[in-house]
Amino acid sequence: MSEPAAATTVDVGGAAATAAARHRWLVLAVIGLAQLMVILDSTIVNIALPSAQRSLGFSTGSRQWIVTAYALAFGSLLLIGGRVGDLFGRKATFVIGLAGFGLASAAGGAAGGFDTLVTARALQGVFGALVAPSCLALLNTTFTDPRERGKAFGVYGAISGTGAAVGLLLGGLLTEYLSWRWCLYVNLVIAVPTLLGTALFIRGNERAAGRARLDLPGSLLVSAALFCLVYGFANAQSHSWSTPLTWGALLAGGVLLAVFAAWQTRAANPVLPLRILLDRDRGASFIALLISGAGLFGVSLFLTFYLQQNLAYSPVQAGLAFLPMNGGIMISAIGVGNALLPRLGPRVLVPAGMAVAAAGLALLTPLDAGSSYPLHILPPLFVMGLGIGLIFAPAMSLGTAGVAPQDAGAASASINVMQQVGGSLGIAVLSTLAASATAARLSGHRPTPALVADAALHGYATAYWWAAGFFAVGVVVTAALYRGRTATG
Repeated sequence: MSEPAAATTVDVGGAAATAAARHRWLVLAVIGLAQLMVILDSTIVNIALPSAQRSLGFSTGSRQWIVTAYALAFGSLLLIGGRVGDLFGRKATFVIGLAGFGLASAAGGAAGGFDTLVTARALQGVFGALVAPSCLALLNTTFTDPRERGKAFGVYGAISGTGAAVGLLLGGLLTEYLSWRWCLYVNLVIAVPTLLGTALFIRGNERAAGRARLDLPGSLLVSAALFCLVYGFANAQSHSWSTPLTWGALLAGGVLLAVFAAWQTRAANPVLPLRILLDRDRGASFIALLISGAGLFGVSLFLTFYLQQNLAYSPVQAGLAFLPMNGGIMISAIGVGNALLPRLGPRVLVPAGMAVAAAGLALLTPLDAGSSYPLHILPPLFVMGLGIGLIFAPAMSLGTAGVAPQDAGAASASINVMQQVGGSLGIAVLSTLAASATAARLSGHRPTPALVADAALHGYATAYWWAAGFFAVGVVVTAALYRGRTATG
């Protein structure tokens, strides 16, 4: 459902529009590479952490900050990054983000100490917050025909869904056969051709016209709120929900979000116009992405532990083990875009995807130390991938469909925020539930190796059941909110 534009936009010109239409599939390839680079970095460094720790000599307690620094900067600045693209031009924001991300990655790869590495990871997050919303905004304005839009968002959804698992595999390969430093240097290999493709195929620098300015109070409020929320979830994972830093950060984040929402009703140029959130289809899409992000990132973490600690897989083998899930995501996401979404609409496909993902997770719960990969692990991963793919393509398309051009960046950033916060929430909540279940299984018993292994498996199964519950709730919520066979263009 289209919304009236609140401001005019700069016309990029007939020639530029014709060139953009002619090169639209090449534009999709450029955007896909950029999105892959940003998603990869949420996981690619994880497997390299032990090697980086030995090389730079930092403590185990400090290790989590190499992951958290990226998540905090990226998650807290996404909405600002989207609005910057709307106000000052999406192509310019995209180029600055790509160049900065590549340079920050090079600095991290060459780091001689812990402080330099953490700073580089934080800078990656800052520039990633410019790239990610620009990707979706450019995609949204490049593909306007409903059928082509479905195909494009199917490909984009497949990349977004598989990027985290690809990061685990690539991180294992680079760490094992080259060096942990290449888990950062690899971004240069992606950023350089992406910048070249941007120069060749992406025309114009569409932005809001007039004297629009960035809403500074709103920017500070939302950045602080998202920082507190992501930090609170991350702290819960490494400490507990009862520590003052955890509940204090989450409480502060909630209060700041409420103040931010109130301010957005008064701001002349709001960071997140509330009209973006009040559309039912868009709201359903945001919820779907929040839930799928929580399930996908949380379960990937536990399966990585299970494969390496219980089945003694190497990092490369653990990364390869996720390929069936990637294949399932690609098959269903691209199939949705090509055939099913225009015919059935999101009200059928997204709840169906939620139900399929929940079934895949339920199939993971019986895993034990004697489970066979071909019989017991591969099929549930593939089923879960099919479900995630059914969710991602429609939700991402509906999350940006119909927004006014000057709001495309803010809508796109909101999608990335939902995935980022969902991932942080999923990891924190499921980690806490798994740890509690493990401790309960060990309580009152002598911790023999066999009992410790059994308790860990019980914790993993508990996490899978809860994640399946998240998706089951998603079935009900998305079926109730989506309006039926909604057009995607």
